[in-house]
Amino acid sequence: MIQPPPELRTDRLLLRAWRDADLDAGLAEMNADPDVMRFIADGTTRSREQSAAFVADQRRRWSEAGFGLFAVERAADGEFLGWAGLAVPEFLPEILPAVEIGWRLRREHWGHGYATEAARAVLPFAFRDVGLDRLVSIRHIDNEASARVMAKLGFTPVLRTVVPSHGRPVEVSALTRAESAAADGSA
Repeated sequence: MIQPPPELRTDRLLLRAWRDADLDAGLAEMNADPDVMRFIADGTTRSREQSAAFVADQRRRWSEAGFGLFAVERAADGEFLGWAGLAVPEFLPEILPAVEIGWRLRREHWGHGYATEAARAVLPFAFRDVGLDRLVSIRHIDNEASARVMAKLGFTPVLRTVVPSHGRPVEVSALTRAESAAADGSA
């Protein structure tokens, strides 16, 4: 029997399963924001329909793989902030097999440490619950904010390449279970 996504809690955040209401609570707006999307894939924004399909796709991925992206909300008031979690980076076949940790936040929530906090909550889920030995994180080479989050999490750059479908340059960073355990003192 497939289990629903667990809830992960931090001091400020709740990472949870997707709800239909997330579409209008900020997901569609976030994916339509050119500033948010400038470093994602080929840099184009997404329509409301594409965002709705994304929610359905996330539910399917959780059901099939036992992991996926969590909706992220602020625990104090339930405001939808964005997402964080795990995905197979099918867009970059040269690094497969791999599982990527990633995040995306609504622009008004940038600079508050939410991406780092959410991703840090996903790490034990990835290594202990899912049983992964290694994670990658991929960023457009100009996305310095994501580079800072990756560094705070302990990821090390391992490869610069281009995404075949659109030719944009990316940097792949990696973190092993052992490196993560040593960094958080659980080794």
